[in-house]
Amino acid sequence: MRPEIITQPSESVVENFQNQTLRPILKQQNELLLAIFQQYISVRKGAFYKLSETEQLEYISHSVKRDMKFKHYLEGIISGHFTLEEYRLFLENEEELTKRLINLLVQRLQSQLRLLTR
Repeated sequence: MRPEIITQPSESVVENFQNQTLRPILKQQNELLLAIFQQYISVRKGAFYKLSETEQLEYISHSVKRDMKFKHYLEGIISGHFTLEEYRLFLENEEELTKRLINLLVQRLQSQLRLLTR
């Protein structure tokens, strides 16, 4: 059901998890993640739209990384798509994989800035 993303296998369990699990889930849930971020902007009175492009990119990063309630909400949306085996692997490497998940999510949102500013 997840989209296939072609990557080179790695000897790193963490990197394989990122490429085989996190990236496909983020791609699959892309429209939902954009809608969630647009709602996040809307609830904050749309100040995002008054910022320069550089400031908007920073706003995305800051919101996803520093707003703990929002960050945990997004983590839950993604981890809700894990299989039990993936969840167990995630827990074994939680700190590193959470960092990777958040960085991938920020990159995904930032790369689609034009869709957020409509």
